[in-house]
Amino acid sequence: MSQRVYIFDTTLRDGEQVPGCQLTTEEKIVVAKELERMGVDIIEAGFPISSPGDFRSVVEISKAVTEPTICALSRAVKGDIDAAGEALKWAKRGRIHTGIGSSDIHIRNKFNSTRENILEQAIAAVKHAKTYVEDVEFYAEDAGRADLVFLAQLTEAVIKAGATVVNIPDTTGYCLPDEYGRKIAYIYEHVSNVHQATISIHCHNDLGLATANTLAGVMNGARQVEVTMNGIGERAGNTSLEEVVMAIKVKKELGLHTNIDTTRLFPVSNLVSQMMRMPVQANKAIVGRNAFAHSSGIHQDGFLKHSENYEIMNPHDVGVPKSSIVLTARSGRHALKHRLELLGFRYDKPTLDGIYTRFLDMADIRKEVNDKDLMELVR
Repeated sequence: MSQRVYIFDTTLRDGEQVPGCQLTTEEKIVVAKELERMGVDIIEAGFPISSPGDFRSVVEISKAVTEPTICALSRAVKGDIDAAGEALKWAKRGRIHTGIGSSDIHIRNKFNSTRENILEQAIAAVKHAKTYVEDVEFYAEDAGRADLVFLAQLTEAVIKAGATVVNIPDTTGYCLPDEYGRKIAYIYEHVSNVHQATISIHCHNDLGLATANTLAGVMNGARQVEVTMNGIGERAGNTSLEEVVMAIKVKKELGLHTNIDTTRLFPVSNLVSQMMRMPVQANKAIVGRNAFAHSSGIHQDGFLKHSENYEIMNPHDVGVPKSSIVLTARSGRHALKHRLELLGFRYDKPTLDGIYTRFLDMADIRKEVNDKDLMELVR
């Protein structure tokens, strides 16, 4: 089995569904070009049947980028698939992503259908999509809550019908990592033609486990991950691209790799945040403002002695210019001395002790002490 993990980015489709985060076609093209530059393998550019704007976005992104596969979403409905096929006419490499619910909850309560009818509809959708493109991905919506035997039966049927990728999504963020990992393992063990397709995973973050579930899926054989920048998406969001990519890079014992230029992660994160008007939380892994910031005296001392004491990644690897030492009332003498030396001030220990006492008084009042405050302090 290949040890490359393919990155399927759905920032412009699933991510853009977040209220207030909608982009114009021109804005989508800017993001798509940055995703291409970063090394994303597949860009899900939109849901063409949903609106004329989304149809146009898929068309224009298909024209604007050349390296990634351009993917268009559809339901397992002929009209959806026709719209996706038409929108992808200009794509150098096009993919239709079609599918239907696989859990009994969805089959009964969303489709008012039966497992048998769902199988027939899924097969028909894949076959129709194949009349437009060779590369067809099928999504078994709500696979996280689906019956395993039926899920395996559905996966085998759509691969036989021509699906090149099968997406086993935890649509509602329901699974625990070991549970989701076992689900992917079961697919590999019980689907006779599984190696004729790529197994993909798409996890939502309702329980805060999207990244953990995605990694569990990869460790059990999946080789495509469906992700968004900054983890944006429906409800609590999707799996974060930057988290999965860096977990694979840092945990070399997994023996996996991606084609992502990780030095582009932070700049692209900022671009998406600004264009979608969606701030990145300060403590967000990899790209948050505090991801490489140290304010505790114990941590600052250890970091200044040797960065690997408290950093498992080099900030340059993700495009962050440098780590930062944040001075607060929790900071120690080592951090204060370091910052003063950066400003050109060197003191013997007794003098520094006196400055440190005054520093703590200032920090208690001002919460965070910046360089201007330090200049005032030493004067």
